[in-house]
Amino acid sequence: MNSKIKKTALITGSSRGIGLAIARQLGLDGFKVVMVATGSREKYAAAVESLEKLGIEVGYIQADISKTEDRHRIVREAVELFGRIDVLVNNAGVAPNERADLLDMSEESFDRVVGINTKGNMFLTQAVVKQMLKQNPIEQRRGVIVNVSSCSSVVSSTNRGEYCVSKAGISMLTTLYADRLAGEGILVHEVRPGVIDTDMTSTVHEKYDRLIEQGVFPIARWGKPEDVANAVSALVSDKFLYTTGDYVDVDGGFHIKRL
Repeated sequence: MNSKIKKTALITGSSRGIGLAIARQLGLDGFKVVMVATGSREKYAAAVESLEKLGIEVGYIQADISKTEDRHRIVREAVELFGRIDVLVNNAGVAPNERADLLDMSEESFDRVVGINTKGNMFLTQAVVKQMLKQNPIEQRRGVIVNVSSCSSVVSSTNRGEYCVSKAGISMLTTLYADRLAGEGILVHEVRPGVIDTDMTSTVHEKYDRLIEQGVFPIARWGKPEDVANAVSALVSDKFLYTTGDYVDVDGGFHIKRL
């Protein structure tokens, strides 16, 4: 990072998995890191300490992005910790508690998944952007937002429709915020992970092992959280100053249409 002022990156859902990998990578890139998760700092002390041992400046905020008061508190406490927010990575997300056919999906499940994955993203971004607009720009940008969605934003899974809808919503949020904020010097990107080896996919490991063996994924392996983190790292760097509203598939080539 070339700037004399050390930038701050806020990453939601960063106590484990993809979010923790992103926090680690951005910390190694030179950012101060604000980790946000629903569990207590004590619960995830090992994750926090793993970053601190690498020399990364870390703050931790326990919060639920589906709650209005928590979203505003995240911004307030992040600024109290490090003075500013330069990067927001909207990574926090949940899957349905139970996979159910589209005709059996409950309204409660839909409200929960969309409330966290899409509504939480929408209004946390809104709150963070208002903070970014108060800050003096560093170099050529006022801020960068990266939304971690999913290949499910465009791929149908009829036994978890609420998840697909929530991720499709994030794709449109990327477009909307990119359009609205380009003139403000804030760039917005989206990363669409495919099958990544995390807690969320642990219950369907056998299924995806079979699909990998069958050649469904051109790059025939499980994705790793670090694969996603590397994409985020590139997007928040100074190498994408003429790009916004775009997305990167991190899915082993799964999006390629083949005969």
